[in-house]
Amino acid sequence: MVLAGLGVAGLAGCAASPTTLVAARRPGFLRPGLAPLSTHPERLSRITVCTRPFRAAGPRIEAEAVGNKRVVHNYGHGGSGWSLSWGAAAAARDLALAAGVGDVAVIGCGAIGLTTALQILRSGARTTIYAAERTPHTRSARATGVWSPDSRIAAEDAVPADFPAHWEAMARRSWAEHHAFVGLDGEPVKFIDQYNLRGARGANAAVGPAPSPGRVDFVRYEARLEGLTPSSRALRPDEHPFPVESARVFPQMTFNVAEYARQLTEAFLMEGGRIVERRFGHPSELAELAEPVVVNCTGYGARALFGDDSVVPVRGQIAWLTPQPEVTYALWYRSISVVPRADGIVIQANGSSQMVGYGVEDETPDRADAERALAALAPLFATAGGQPTPGFTV
Repeated sequence: MVLAGLGVAGLAGCAASPTTLVAARRPGFLRPGLAPLSTHPERLSRITVCTRPFRAAGPRIEAEAVGNKRVVHNYGHGGSGWSLSWGAAAAARDLALAAGVGDVAVIGCGAIGLTTALQILRSGARTTIYAAERTPHTRSARATGVWSPDSRIAAEDAVPADFPAHWEAMARRSWAEHHAFVGLDGEPVKFIDQYNLRGARGANAAVGPAPSPGRVDFVRYEARLEGLTPSSRALRPDEHPFPVESARVFPQMTFNVAEYARQLTEAFLMEGGRIVERRFGHPSELAELAEPVVVNCTGYGARALFGDDSVVPVRGQIAWLTPQPEVTYALWYRSISVVPRADGIVIQANGSSQMVGYGVEDETPDRADAERALAALAPLFATAGGQPTPGFTV
């Protein structure tokens, strides 16, 4: 689940070049002007689908012997890969270096692979990443890009008793590490205001694909981080411009995934790491590597590579609108998340429950789904009789 909200907006029937809307200056109005997002389908630049690797028991972070190799697994983070990356990487690093080896191979170049390789390298071991694809072409590059540390991370009835504490340790460590990238050139990590909106009665139906059959009671651990992350507050009608019944706002940590991955990759290479293009079809092929320790960070790929049927695909689709630099806030409305990023505006219709996409491996884009989400957002900025929605002036 996303522990944040997202934000953006669009004007139905707006011109090709967006007009900045400024909040009406009513007594007590505290928000700055908000620029609308054009929701025209013509602005769609691409649609991507990510297969998130869910494991009911939580991420697999453990070591085993595979032939003559010590293999440390670090995969199965559901929709929390970027969010938990640093904490999970630290746990995998400790297992990889437990025997005092000087050479380590990391398989995979997504969020988990990059952060794991960096932590091992910085601990003094020679480290090589072996991957079929660089980060821009991995599933990690198709992530929404918000702090969501318990998004489909495990199931209530399948986790071991000590998992909540391990999860909390990973989340807290990752939260702290992400802050090292706040304020850097390119803004790999930054905070933006997210508005969680609720419409009038009868106007809150969730938008998105139908849920898969069955039920999984996904864990909810946000209460364990109370006091760590910024909290939300309810807004008075004169504190926001949206035509809705209620609204809350809070600072949301977001990831500029493309820039974040670039900076991690450059750091890894500049500090002496290597990246080798290689595809593995079977665990026996690991014997061909020179390194005695291999860390498996293949995400959903671990299902096929290691025959791990406990990894369940969870389909997630993102519709990308062309960038609008003036849109600097996020929204959550009718279960649609909107996140402004430098590489485009993320539109994701999450549907009525977390069972949406569960068990679905199909990565074929659905344009109709994307257009329904855009149409549902448009009324937030609709005009009536040629006049701007109350709360906005042109």
